[in-house]
Amino acid sequence: MRFTLGQVDELNRRFSGGEPEEVLAWAVEKLHPRVALATSFQVQGSVLIDMLLKTSPFARVFTLDTGRLNPETYKTAELVREKYGARVEVVFPDSGEVGEMVSERGVNLFYRGVENRRLCCDIRKVRPLGRYLKQMDGWITSLRSEQTAQRASARKFEIDSVHGGILKINPMVDWTEERVWEYVKSNGVPYNELHDRGYPSIGCAPCTRAVSPGGDPRSGRWWWETGSDKECGIHFAHEETPAVAKKD
Repeated sequence: MRFTLGQVDELNRRFSGGEPEEVLAWAVEKLHPRVALATSFQVQGSVLIDMLLKTSPFARVFTLDTGRLNPETYKTAELVREKYGARVEVVFPDSGEVGEMVSERGVNLFYRGVENRRLCCDIRKVRPLGRYLKQMDGWITSLRSEQTAQRASARKFEIDSVHGGILKINPMVDWTEERVWEYVKSNGVPYNELHDRGYPSIGCAPCTRAVSPGGDPRSGRWWWETGSDKECGIHFAHEETPAVAKKD
């Protein structure tokens, strides 16, 4: 199933000002089982898991395991499984591609230039996501427009040209961070404890660190880079680095 621009515009008008639960309910009703919620077990993702599985316990949830995640992220995944009885689908990178990259450029190649970092993100995150989404008509994200300049123009419903024109659904795009935390406290949502240690944004362990109070929330991601867009390529495409061939 593919949606036209006109249909997407109509969906955005229909759900303008609506709550994320309404968007999630529509997505599951219309697209299940060919739609899934993507989560990296950051706090906004945990909120969407809570909303989704309370109303649709059979809905699909998946995560990308890059092999370089923090122990606290794995702990959060287990808390989610225990609380909701959730079956979280785990998507891994191609071991051959990872092995070739590490052999050629080293295990911590990302510290040596933006090109290397984007290659690592591409192999560990972007390519696995692309393979997974080939079976889907839509996917659900926890993007919020206030997170970065690139995300400021995001809408609740979009045509995802990066992933074959499937529907990209961003139920909480208009939520503030304050509102996210209010929901967590009101509903007892399990969340990644790294947030309590100054991590507003959480990615792979070697590429994420805490941020000083009042600092840019994305400044803890790839902090050694200057002038980069602080994006991994999942939501916004970069020019492809052909150093390691794809094995689709």
